Amino acid sequence: MTPGSNIPLSAARVTVDVAAPVRLDVSGLLLTADGKVRSDDDFIFYNQPAGPGVTYRSGGGTAPDAITVDTTALPPGIEKVVVTASPDAAGQTFQGIEPTATLRNADDHSVLATFTPPRLGAETALVVMEIYLRGGAWKARAVGQGYANGLAGIATDFGVTVEEPAPAPQPAAPPTPAPQAPVTPPAAPLGAPPVPPAPPAPPAPGAGKINLDKGRVSLQKNQTVSLVKGGRPLLSQVKMGLGWEPAYRGKSIDLDASVIAYGPQRNHIDSCYFGKLQILNGAVKHSGDNLTGEGSGDDEVIVVDLGRLPQEVTGLVFTVNSFSGQKFTEVAKAYCRLLDATTGEELVRFDLTNAEAQTGVMMAKLIRQFSGEWDMTAMGEFVKARTVRGMVKPAAQAL
Repeated sequence: MTPGSNIPLSAARVTVDVAAPVRLDVSGLLLTADGKVRSDDDFIFYNQPAGPGVTYRSGGGTAPDAITVDTTALPPGIEKVVVTASPDAAGQTFQGIEPTATLRNADDHSVLATFTPPRLGAETALVVMEIYLRGGAWKARAVGQGYANGLAGIATDFGVTVEEPAPAPQPAAPPTPAPQAPVTPPAAPLGAPPVPPAPPAPPAPGAGKINLDKGRVSLQKNQTVSLVKGGRPLLSQVKMGLGWEPAYRGKSIDLDASVIAYGPQRNHIDSCYFGKLQILNGAVKHSGDNLTGEGSGDDEVIVVDLGRLPQEVTGLVFTVNSFSGQKFTEVAKAYCRLLDATTGEELVRFDLTNAEAQTGVMMAKLIRQFSGEWDMTAMGEFVKARTVRGMVKPAAQAL
């Protein structure tokens, strides 16, 4: 999902968990039509873990905290449940901490959507997602609105009475629910209200995450696959094969495949391409340049040893460029595929079906998750760039 986008809920009971490289406090607020809580009892967090139709679950520091919403149990007059997150460490901002919210069916735990808010900095708290009633049907919207004054700023803006800060230590597991529990979130000086969320927008085509339990996966644009099978991470070494053919026989086309490595702040770490065949102490290696695109099979291969990547590397974007200036409308059968480097088994494939008259394309990205596993997302985004250098900025923005 992208900020402001929304999807209809396919389940009456849903869970939103928010993961990040550091521990986060996740909470929920039950709101009426005027955007306010009815009382402090409608603020659900670690000191008050249960309310009507909404419960909080602690991850205990080893898993993300989560808010579960049972839309059938919400009281009359409650039209929205807002899910928020803030770093557990006092005063810590979201600078360099990329949180990802996962919306799940609370009964079978299947993933309904994911959302990673872009470009966070000095914010110390975040409205991540909201579950809201519209036209008699429940929906979920990605928000991503940040606050610089902590969870207290969010709570106050939604009508919660915030006491003077005397922050309570967070328990390892949620306490037994108690009525009228004191609302004492970690507070800072209160500040300005948030910018209203963007109007609803349709979800990206092909959105959603799947895994490899049923074997090889063919991705559509914007679809994501978790690189796990049977709940276990795959062997850490993978190959990304990229291939293409000239659209018109007899006319060679020279495309260059590359991979760009980024850190947690979308900062460029290094690029691997035909002029630099290995980076990150050999954890990423390039097969070399193919000057024509002729012949069957992968034209260029990039081998990634995920287990040897430095911890600072949290994202990889695979790109293809036409240095000679030929456009992708002159290319046929462009694709990328992910293979198990040990067995050669093809795991994931993405065929580029719609070409644009541009000289660069972002084919796919690999993103390191909170749990340490990796997700692959099909991109298919075209860029005006003939070299990997020209891809660094747009690829960072697409992470």
